[in-house]
Amino acid sequence: MSLAAAPLRVEPLTREAFAPFGEVIEADKQHLSFPINAGTSQRFHDLARLDPGQDGRLIVSIFRAQPRPLPFTIALLERHPLASQAFMPLNGTPFLVVVAPRGESVVPDTVRAFLAQGHQGINFAPGVWHHPLLAIGQMSDFLVIDRDEQAGNCEERRLNRPLLLHVEPNLASEAAA
Repeated sequence: MSLAAAPLRVEPLTREAFAPFGEVIEADKQHLSFPINAGTSQRFHDLARLDPGQDGRLIVSIFRAQPRPLPFTIALLERHPLASQAFMPLNGTPFLVVVAPRGESVVPDTVRAFLAQGHQGINFAPGVWHHPLLAIGQMSDFLVIDRDEQAGNCEERRLNRPLLLHVEPNLASEAAA
């Protein structure tokens, strides 16, 4: 028996709204910054707490993601219990982030969706449930910093009720601008 997908509202990505799930990575005026390189660059310092987990090693990769058609059905989430996982878009293209609180299972009513602008990245805290990468609009590259050894660090859960991810017209037009 197939269950109808429940709607999942997408909200703007802000530091405050995303705090239960990790950190937003962006160069903004509210964050500690200072000039470097003889004043020719501005350093936005210590933007995320990257956590390799016990005996882990962080690596840098590039993921190339195919765009997802909207609306999109969310039926599965994953988590990395041993380490954090950070994504930074390289094309300046908005993307979607779907998350749920840490725990042994995923409760569909706790799932949240965010629209990240092309200048914003995210760092999932260890154990936070999230959907695999959701590029929208065009093929997109992401700089990814995560734990080298994935054995034992990726768990997937199917939702007992799928969610239908739909971007409201006002957010979609902001993303396209």
